[in-house]
Amino acid sequence: MAGMRIAVTGSTGLIGSALVDSLLTDGHQVVRLVRQRSRTGPQPDGTVGVGWNPYLMQIDAAGLEGVEAVVHLAGAGVAERRWSDAYRREIRDSRVLGTETLAAALARLAEPPRVLVSASAIGYYGQTGDRPIDEGDPAGDDFLAEVCVEWEAAARPAEQAGIRVVHPRTGLVLDAAGGAGARLLPLFRLGLGGRLGGGGQYWSLISLADEVAALRFLIDHPVSGPVNLTGPEPVTNRELTEELARQLGRPAVFAVPEWALRTALGEMAVEVVGSHRVLPRALLDAGFAFRDPDVSAIVAAALGER
Repeated sequence: MAGMRIAVTGSTGLIGSALVDSLLTDGHQVVRLVRQRSRTGPQPDGTVGVGWNPYLMQIDAAGLEGVEAVVHLAGAGVAERRWSDAYRREIRDSRVLGTETLAAALARLAEPPRVLVSASAIGYYGQTGDRPIDEGDPAGDDFLAEVCVEWEAAARPAEQAGIRVVHPRTGLVLDAAGGAGARLLPLFRLGLGGRLGGGGQYWSLISLADEVAALRFLIDHPVSGPVNLTGPEPVTNRELTEELARQLGRPAVFAVPEWALRTALGEMAVEVVGSHRVLPRALLDAGFAFRDPDVSAIVAAALGER
């Protein structure tokens, strides 16, 4: 995968930023799809900005000519705020409309890219308790599952144009720089951490380094369809709490009851107290090797100990 021209959406988020840094370090050309007009054209970091507006379904398709691969990560943050009706629409539209816009534009190119890695999430499966889940399991029936089904289907024009399409269903990326890690880790460092809800719910974790490595693996390997991007050993919230406390040498005696989480977070609390025991079957079958395969390694990486 040397010297490729690769387009990335969502390039300023936690995962996107790390992916772009990794690609640039290895000498690839990166095209960022951006909404701000001031960030189009050549950028100081060596990337090139191409304009688009997923909500209006507008894109500068000419700027995508010559792109060999596309990694599509853009979407409104699920945990950014309470799920009002308006924000539920934003969560859905930012994913579905953006993917429809991008997939249609790629399909119309004179020379389409050979692969579209179009993000999804383990929310596809809904709440699954302690039952192990892999890519062969069906979709759930809650809000996020319905969004994921539409999100993945929106990439169909690219697939119909002969582009290899992969749907990385990402789990919980644990890292101090963003996402859940940016909220949890400061509390644990202060000795204020503890389990959330009953603590028995499964969290399917992956380190940021493995997330980026897996995305790059999917660009370069002949994999298509859904691929779970989670570590091979899901853990309960209680087990994660204990490991964080152990590695930080801090107590973790506090606990936030489920009713309080639901009061504070509303419907979004399902992402905290819900249970996803998701396994990366397709990724392992394709030969991907995890750098951080268990909770001890994932926490160490998130704390900057590796």
